[in-house]
Amino acid sequence: MAIMHLRSSRRRPVRTETPPAPAPTEAFAPPAASTPPAPQPAWDHASVGGGPERQPPDREPASEGFGRGLWGPLADPTIRTRRVGLKESLRRFWPLTKGDRRWLLLVCLCAVAAALTETAAILLFAQLTDNALQKGSVSAFWQPAGLWLTVAVIGAVVGYLGNSLAAWTAERFVMRLRARVFAHLQTLPPHFFQRNRRGDLVERLTGDVDAIEQLVVSGLVQAATALFGVIFYAGAALWLRWDLALATFVLAPVFWSATRRFTGRVKEVSRRERAADGAITSVVEEGLVNVVLTQAYNRRHEEEKRLDRQARAWFRASVTSARLNELYEQVVELLETLCVLAIIGLGAWEISAGRMTLGQLLAFAAFVGYLYPPIRSLGQLGLTATEATAGSERLLEILDARPAVTDPPPSLVAPPRFTRALGEIEVRHVGFHYPDSPDEVLHDLSFTAVPGELLVLTGPSGAGKSTLAALLLRFYDPDTGTVRLDDIPVHQMPLAQLRRNITLLPQDTLVLHDTIEENIGCGRPHATHEDVVRAARAADAETFISALPDGYRTVIAPGTARLSGGQLQRVAIARAMLRDAPVLVLDEPTTGLDILATQRILAPLRRLAEGRTTLVISHDLDLATDADRILVLDRGRLVESGTHPELLAHNGLYSTLFHAHPPGHNGQPAPPPSLAGQPGAGAWHG
Repeated sequence: MAIMHLRSSRRRPVRTETPPAPAPTEAFAPPAASTPPAPQPAWDHASVGGGPERQPPDREPASEGFGRGLWGPLADPTIRTRRVGLKESLRRFWPLTKGDRRWLLLVCLCAVAAALTETAAILLFAQLTDNALQKGSVSAFWQPAGLWLTVAVIGAVVGYLGNSLAAWTAERFVMRLRARVFAHLQTLPPHFFQRNRRGDLVERLTGDVDAIEQLVVSGLVQAATALFGVIFYAGAALWLRWDLALATFVLAPVFWSATRRFTGRVKEVSRRERAADGAITSVVEEGLVNVVLTQAYNRRHEEEKRLDRQARAWFRASVTSARLNELYEQVVELLETLCVLAIIGLGAWEISAGRMTLGQLLAFAAFVGYLYPPIRSLGQLGLTATEATAGSERLLEILDARPAVTDPPPSLVAPPRFTRALGEIEVRHVGFHYPDSPDEVLHDLSFTAVPGELLVLTGPSGAGKSTLAALLLRFYDPDTGTVRLDDIPVHQMPLAQLRRNITLLPQDTLVLHDTIEENIGCGRPHATHEDVVRAARAADAETFISALPDGYRTVIAPGTARLSGGQLQRVAIARAMLRDAPVLVLDEPTTGLDILATQRILAPLRRLAEGRTTLVISHDLDLATDADRILVLDRGRLVESGTHPELLAHNGLYSTLFHAHPPGHNGQPAPPPSLAGQPGAGAWHG
């Protein structure tokens, strides 16, 4: 039996898991008021996608999904998708078959063998009919029957091997393509994830990847199978009766004409359907992430309406697609019926005239019957390819997005001065604005920091504090000026080398869906269990971890309720201790913690910061009281610099901010928490 199309068009279920590429923390996102890029004529505006939504003035950016309706009904932002043709899709994705092409060739050879066995089986059937059935001869039955059985066994073995090998090759292609897209996502800047809905990116990594496989691998197998089938079956029909074969082949162009008429409409509908798939995934993912806020604000019906709106868009596109494909199938069925009737009529005429035997007529009808399914398959392949190009457009939008930073060319890499960086930081006349935003976030900023020094960066919201951390980690390069580590510009250092020397504790504690041991151990490759335990002990986390039923093997996930916010922060501190980098960046380390939890993490933070260059980004000025130096930013400019007493005496912006939030957490009469311990104790420096 012939090797036909191996993998059906699998519709992926709606996914709700954490997106594959980590979305950036809000701290590293471009300002909400940034101007989105102007639409370009060559791009199509689909009905779904992402982009930074404008927030009301004087409010923090809302969470995805929940914030949309809270400030009023907002339309889903558009995502621009460039139109891509079949030729470009193949050119871009065919290289990913490298390494498997010999297996694809073998699959094609199996398709040839399968078509040959089918052809031989039909000819043996004709011989059996004329010599055994029509004459009633039992002795004439055995030889063609034995040959037929042999051919059938060979065909079954070849079909199994070909189908199995094709499925294996197809899944390898899917894994390779998905890995490539995912790896590219990891290189993209934070603002890319702010401007694209996470659920839609998940859908592109799943459903759209499958669509490309249908085009590049399964499509090739299907095309080879159909093409060889047409060649052998048509050749056999011509060999039996060339005149009748030519008469029946007249209808073949009608199949191609029908296919061409359906292609354009199917592509447009497929594009809308895939976009709607991504929208549904996004709405569900956002709803589950923000389920507590949804319930607290009685927004269940509004969220249901959002899902219903996207589901109806998907429903319309899906039903239209099903109708078009069904209409195409029925048109083809009708054409095949006309062909069969024509063959029966002409065959009856030829038999009555004695120019054809019954066996020849049955064999000829069988060849023509086997011929039209491959022709239909080739036509359907055109529709499949058309649908796949819609997925190709969405994947290429990701692959064509350029990283904001890359490793420097080898000729520009500055040799490291030390095996392990000392941690000397210098920011020299730095200016920066986010991509597609005209507003300058940092302007002519300069300062230095040395190992063992504690710097606190503070200022009003939107002053550029977290942007500075993004530049230090080289998520972006500054527009002007340089950022240096040990007197080496960071853009002249390989990214892996730079980031290996910097530990970031972001505002939102990063939690992997894995065991606590793996969450801590990911701070350093090849860390042993003993290393993890020592780090947990130093972070004051060992006690509560050991008290858990599964200890270090306890599985946690983002949003877990097994650990409190303070406990999760101590897990993150243990991870940072294990990483043991000379530069430490703490981004709002006490956000969301009460005073007891804050005081509990201060001792681990002191141990973590010993001997390191430490930058603390915080609105909590209680943490700044004993800093070696405080940098006050306002509208991207460094407006004040000094110690806590000096800045209070200066009576400037820092003094205003400090007195607006007096010491004591949440108004409780508690001593101000201090990373440096009690004044004069020198706890920060050990």
